[in-house]
Order: sequence, then C-alpha cells, then structure tokens
Amino acid sequence: MRVSFEELKTAIKNVLIRYGVSEEKADVLAQIHTETTYDGIYSHGSGRVARFVEYLTKGWVDPNAEPTVEKEMGAIRVLNGNMGPGVLNALYGVEEAMKLADEYGIGLVGLKNTTHWMRGGTYGKIAAEKGYVAIMWTNTESVMPPWGGKNPKLGNNPIVFAAPKGDGEEIFLLDMAVAQYSYGKLSTLKLAGKKLPFAGGYDEEGNLTDDPAAIEKTRRMLPIGYWKGSGLAFMLDILAVMLTDGIGAGDLDVKGKGSCGGCSQVMIVIDPSRMIDGNRLRIEVEKAIAHIQEAERVDERSSIHAPGDGMKRYHEEHDREGIFVDDRVWEQINSL
Repeated sequence: MRVSFEELKTAIKNVLIRYGVSEEKADVLAQIHTETTYDGIYSHGSGRVARFVEYLTKGWVDPNAEPTVEKEMGAIRVLNGNMGPGVLNALYGVEEAMKLADEYGIGLVGLKNTTHWMRGGTYGKIAAEKGYVAIMWTNTESVMPPWGGKNPKLGNNPIVFAAPKGDGEEIFLLDMAVAQYSYGKLSTLKLAGKKLPFAGGYDEEGNLTDDPAAIEKTRRMLPIGYWKGSGLAFMLDILAVMLTDGIGAGDLDVKGKGSCGGCSQVMIVIDPSRMIDGNRLRIEVEKAIAHIQEAERVDERSSIHAPGDGMKRYHEEHDREGIFVDDRVWEQINSL
C-alpha cells in the first residue's frame, strides 16, 4: 500500500482522537509516527499505532499526563513523565536538553516513569538538525538473555548517536538496539514473510536462526558482539537508573505495563560549536566520509554508507511512489 504523508497522518490522528487523545496531542503524535514511517522505520511508525492504542485502552499510558520537573542542578534536569505518551515526554526532554546546552554547552535530561518513545532516533535527529551532538538511550523490560543465560533478564536498550554534518539539515544518525535486531524489526519481517539478513537469535532447539517468528517465540535474542552486547545492555540499564532516579529492567518486569512502561531515559545534548569551528567541522566530516568510501567493496552490489544515509533513499522513494504501509497495517489503522 502506498499513501501520501497527509493521508497517513490524518488516519493516525483520527485513531488517536477516537481513543481519548486531545486533538492537539494527537496531531503531534501522528506527525511523529508519520515522519518515522517516511524515514523508512516502518516498525516504529505506522507499525506501532495499534500497540499504542492497546496501551491507551488498558490504561498503561495516560493521554492527559504532562512531564514534571523533579530536580534541577545546573546543566542537569530530572523529569517525571507521569506515564504520559512517551513521544511527547521525549520531545519535551530533548527541547529541555537543547536549552541547557545553549546555556552550559551541554545538557543532560533524565526522564523517569515514562512510556515507549517509539523511535529513539527521532530525538537525536531533532537535535542534530539544529546543530547539536546527541547521545541518548532508554532502558526496557527484560527481553534478551544475558550472555550465558537462556531466559530474558536484559533490556534490548536502544542507544542513539546523532551529529550535524555542517550547514543544512544533513546529519549523522545511528539509532540501534543492543540486540542484533529490535523486536519491531522481527515483527515487520515476520509480517512480510521474510527471513532476517543474518542470524538474530536462537530457536527452541538452541540453534542460531534467521527466522523472526522462532526468535519471538523463544525470546532468546542475540546481543550485538555476543558478550560485549550483553555487557553494554546491562550498563545502559543501570546508568539510566542512576541518571534518572528511575527503575531498571527487573522492576519494569514487575510493573508489567507493556513495552517500556515506566522506563528510564537519558538525553545528553552538546553544542559542538563550543569545541570546534564550523568550517573545520565540515572539513572533518567530509574527510571521514571520504575515508570510509575508499574501502574496497566486497562485491559490485555492496555499498558503504555513513549512519543516517538510508533516510535519504527512503525519502526519494516515498516522494516518488508514496509512503509504503503494509496492507495489513493500513487495514488495522483504518479499522481502529
């Protein structure tokens, strides 16, 4: 299915209003879900609308809640999301972090008691397009075994790095889970009847598999870098707790309010102009990109990209053909 930006946004907005979200908030949420889909992240754009509605109906997300400030310490703010919509809480958080960076050169916002921020790259992208460097992450409930274990005890804690390339809106953007794949990616490929490009977890027999359905069933995700990814997941979780006065994976499991219900998030935003001249920044960016592009290709079909380059290809396709939405997802949105 191919639809226009406005068609998708309007459909999502109408759904959210029907399920108790104010028109003003529904407009912002629909805009972010649609932009995410336009950027090619289908799993956390159009693909997350039905789940968000489910959380609204179960009372796991309070559509009327607003974030409140709990602590202020110079370049640091700690916010309580009060279980409001995670996207709106995160948007507020990144705006606060940028204000702090303007004043201090760096801003750290810890956001506790919030809900799923959908695509973490959204907030890194916002900061980088305005000229900031951003490092952000969230913890989640247990969905991945620690290295050497079989049952989930670690969150698949996404981490985001974003930076400007210089003048204009072109940016670097790395938004990644600490498992080989996110559960959203597994769901998207399973829905499309496709296999993973590389093995991403274990099946019931304990064998590595590229079958997304098998991995969803066992919940034995493969961490990036094996034991290294396991260690990274743990540190992101505990640091999120320390920097927000929030809760970690074990308590999120007990809370049991869906994916990321009550999670802790950290947003660090830095003004690079305090450290590096704008002209030199552009020169260094160009040198770094040229350096990786000089690598010999594995084969004639392979390509080498800097983080964030994929968005441009999706934008061109979606501008030309319309935004792709899986037929079943589109039917689901309209049925809601």
